[in-house]
Amino acid sequence: MAGEAVVTVRLVRSFEHRNFKPVVFHGISLDQTVQDFIQFVRDDTMKIIHQAHGAKTNELVMSLDDDEKLILQDGQTLRTAGVASETEVAFFRKEDYGLYKANPKSAW
Repeated sequence: MAGEAVVTVRLVRSFEHRNFKPVVFHGISLDQTVQDFIQFVRDDTMKIIHQAHGAKTNELVMSLDDDEKLILQDGQTLRTAGVASETEVAFFRKEDYGLYKANPKSAW
C-alpha cells in the first residue's frame, strides 16, 4: 500500500553492554507523527540509525553523532523526521543514552 513502510526498531537495552533486539514493523504509515509511532512501540526516544543505501556507523549499537538531526521529535511525521521504507531506528531511554554518551565505554 502506498505510504506504508517497513521500519526496523532497535530496542536498546544497554549501551554499555551493547545489548539490543531488532524488531521489524510492517505496514507503518510514514504520515503518522513520531509521537504516535513512539506510542505505538512504547513511550521513549527514537533515533535514525540507518537508511536504505546509506553508510553505517562503526558503533555497534548506534552512532553518537548528529542527535539534532537524527533523534525523532514529537509533532513531526515519520516522513518529515527522515524515516523512509527500510529505515532502522533505535528505541531507548534518553537518560541511559545521555549517560553512555558522556562516557562511551563498553563492558563485556
